[in-house]
Amino acid sequence: MSDTVDQSRLYPRVTSFRFRRGTLTPGQRRNWENLWPVLGRDLRTSPDADGRVVEPPLHAQEWFGRKAPLIVEIGSGTGISTAAMAADEPEFDVVAVEVYQPGLAQLVGLVDRGGLTNVRMIRGDAVVVLDELIEDKSLQGIRVFFPDPWPKARHHKRRLVQSGTLATMAEKLVDGGVLHIATDHADYTEWIRELLDNQDTTGTHLVPLTGESPISLARPTTKFEGRAADEGRVVTEFVYTRAEGRP
Repeated sequence: MSDTVDQSRLYPRVTSFRFRRGTLTPGQRRNWENLWPVLGRDLRTSPDADGRVVEPPLHAQEWFGRKAPLIVEIGSGTGISTAAMAADEPEFDVVAVEVYQPGLAQLVGLVDRGGLTNVRMIRGDAVVVLDELIEDKSLQGIRVFFPDPWPKARHHKRRLVQSGTLATMAEKLVDGGVLHIATDHADYTEWIRELLDNQDTTGTHLVPLTGESPISLARPTTKFEGRAADEGRVVTEFVYTRAEGRP
């Protein structure tokens, strides 16, 4: 499968991510060519007869070859946390969503070397994935670890966590499903907290998780997080669950 994809499909809107160019090592290239067609999926780029780009829904049971609770990780980066948490939770299936090909290629290698059978990957915009691929009330968990904070005020519209995406995430979770967000950016922390505190409570929404979590909340500490700690940045975690609002 070619790794050249239509940029208008990868980046069809004001996105929450930066386009980062990167090259694959020879080993990553071999892994990509051999394993990506099995482990990964690119967002569709070819229009249908009406000229629309339509994403077929995600059939997780068919893709993984089993029926298991499903977790989506948005912005998996280099995949270190993804692979480690998937190894610790073999009873869950994990779909990692990322746009950065070298990061996905590294995760492909981790999955291969670790013999993991419960990880799949999608390359493309997470909002498109949530809107078009994921059925409502189908996810046991959504993980968003260290999303790009887009610190300049004029770029805040690019932040992944917005009122609309939070509402969508709530709709995709099963009852009792968990949204786990982690950030080390102080302004983004307040942004997320304000959005969560001011949700529309007339429909499906998110409330703080107070009981035991059905998925692990133990994240491995990556080099990125270790560097943040060395620089004095505090990591804040939000753990919320789906609830039904009252009219």
